[in-house]
Amino acid sequence: MSTELSPIDKAKFVAAKKAVEFVEDGMRVGLGTGSTAAWMVRCLGELVRDEGLKIKGVPTSTRTAQLAREVGIEVVSLDAAKWLDITIDGADEFDGDLNLIKGGGGALLQEKIVATASDQMIVIADAGKEVETLGQFPLPVELVPFGWQTTQALIEETLVSLDVLARKSTLRMNGDTPFVTDEGNHILDLHLKRIGNAQQTAMVLNQMPGVVENGLFIDICDRVVIGYGDGRVEVRDINAGTIEENMLDFVESENVFSDLAD
Repeated sequence: MSTELSPIDKAKFVAAKKAVEFVEDGMRVGLGTGSTAAWMVRCLGELVRDEGLKIKGVPTSTRTAQLAREVGIEVVSLDAAKWLDITIDGADEFDGDLNLIKGGGGALLQEKIVATASDQMIVIADAGKEVETLGQFPLPVELVPFGWQTTQALIEETLVSLDVLARKSTLRMNGDTPFVTDEGNHILDLHLKRIGNAQQTAMVLNQMPGVVENGLFIDICDRVVIGYGDGRVEVRDINAGTIEENMLDFVESENVFSDLAD
C-alpha cells in the first residue's frame, strides 16, 4: 500500500469527502462508477461504520455494488428504491454549464438512469476534468451487439451533419474481445475532439436504431465538487448560481483509501 497519495488522488479524495457531506441519514443514494466515485463509496462506508449513517445505496455497476457491500453500505435495486434523494458520481469531462461526458468506465446506461431518477446529481472531479467545450474525451455510445458495424457506419455518416470537429469511432475492446457492459452491450467511442452542440448530438444519436444510450449528460448535474491536490475544494451549484471554496484537512492516516487507483 502506498504511504502517500499522489496529488491527483488527493484531489479525488477531498472532492469525494466534501460531496458526502450532502448525504443525510435515511437517504436513498445513487452510487456512481469509476475511480473518483470509488473514493466516495469508501467515504460513505466510513460514515456508515464510524458515525452510524443509515442509507440505502443504488449502485450503477456490478463493481460499485461489490465495493459498497464491502464497506458496509446497504445495497438495493433502483426498482426497490423507486426514487433517489441524491446521486454522486464522477465525470470524464464537464463544461461551464455542468454538462458532462460520462462512460469512460463503461457504465453510462445505468449511470444515466440512476442520475435522472434522483432529486439531485452531484459530480465529483479533479480540476483537470473541466473543459471549455466538451469533446476532447471520447464520447461513449452504448450499442446492441446485433449489427453493431452497421450502426457504427450510420453513426459516422450522421456525424457529418453535426457540429463536431472529427468523426472517428472505435469499438471499445477488453483485450482481444469487445468490451461488454453490464447489460451485455458494446461501447463505441466517438473521437469528436469538439462537440459544438451537445444537446443536438445527444438527441440525434439516441434516435438511431441500435443505439441504446450515449454518454452526454445534459441538464442533469446540479452541483460539481472539484478537488485539488493541496486539499482545496470548490463547489459549484448551477441552480443557485453559487461557488463555494473550502480547504479540507488531509490526514495521512486516511491512506486506507490509497488502494484505489485508476
